[in-house]
Amino acid sequence: MQRDDEVYVGHMLDLSRKVASKTAGVRREDFDRDENLRLALAHLLQTIGEAARRVSREYQKAHPEIPWGGIVGMRHKVVHDYMDVDEDVVWKTSVEEIPRLVAALEPLAKS
Repeated sequence: MQRDDEVYVGHMLDLSRKVASKTAGVRREDFDRDENLRLALAHLLQTIGEAARRVSREYQKAHPEIPWGGIVGMRHKVVHDYMDVDEDVVWKTSVEEIPRLVAALEPLAKS
């Protein structure tokens, strides 16, 4: 593993925990009413994707339990198609996928 891989995986974990923290106890209706939360979550998902994009191919291949392509794809969607970002996808990713990502990243960040 390259040193940079450790840094990026740790960054992905930190950012994912922030998403989980920001959505803890939050209902979809709260998300819909809170523009700052919507913007923050989109930005955090974008940044998680940017960190994932920088993880080496070798490391990605060694850890297929992480959905690298989907994470990077979300980053591309937020960055390049920012006018059509689907808030349903941001919400679902934040509350359903991010907790799974945290659980998958935790053992990697400890090694």
